[in-house]
Amino acid sequence: MKNKFLLILLITISTFAQKVTIYGIGDSTMADKVKPNENPEHGWLQVFPSFLTKDAIVINKAVNGRSTKSFINEKRWDSVYNVLRPGDYVFIQFGHNDGKTTDSIRYTNPHTSYRYNLIRFVKEAREKGAIPILFSSVMRRHFNEQGVLISTHIEYTQETRLIAQEFNVPFIDLEYFTELLELAYGPEKSKKLHLHFKPGENSYYPEGKEDDTHYSLLGANEVARLTVNQILFLKSPLVKKLKKIINKESL
Repeated sequence: MKNKFLLILLITISTFAQKVTIYGIGDSTMADKVKPNENPEHGWLQVFPSFLTKDAIVINKAVNGRSTKSFINEKRWDSVYNVLRPGDYVFIQFGHNDGKTTDSIRYTNPHTSYRYNLIRFVKEAREKGAIPILFSSVMRRHFNEQGVLISTHIEYTQETRLIAQEFNVPFIDLEYFTELLELAYGPEKSKKLHLHFKPGENSYYPEGKEDDTHYSLLGANEVARLTVNQILFLKSPLVKKLKKIINKESL
């Protein structure tokens, strides 16, 4: 009986040790949404757990409307940092709200405070033995009259790339890959990736909705698949926690 108890204990410890926790810090494009059964808006990290095995847990701390500055000032980063353990992952994606020049609570200069806030996340995650992964901001559906897709995050994305290189941080360039995604769907069909409803078409938005930043369930799943592809490309240990392997031809 004693040996049986020890065996069960060892199996339990081994199983626990193999579990991985992924923390997400960022803005609305990755955040969980209220009333998920009714709300057509979805963050890409909200749907990401469906691509993972039961040995991986996602704790999504991303929140609508947050920049690196407000995320830190509201102690949201502290709530992650204080519980990080060796082997945890931190998915870091900001930029949409850091660029709001009319909002002193959220705006950050891309080359000063934004840069150093990202460096802080990276360094402090590593202090705890966690593994940070930097993400560039997802592309907005912003086509001009000539059908050209225009980036709205240029300096923030470039700074994120530079930090990833300088500090040897795994980097997933979601701006680039979501640019390809938007272009593949095209100016009109790409509306399906986002929130476009005519009045009376959707009960959650009875007056209609035209939102080219946030994702529908389709859009969120597409971005989650792009992330899975890039985890495969990076040959991250997280590959072992993927439930669905995406065709590498789509890399």
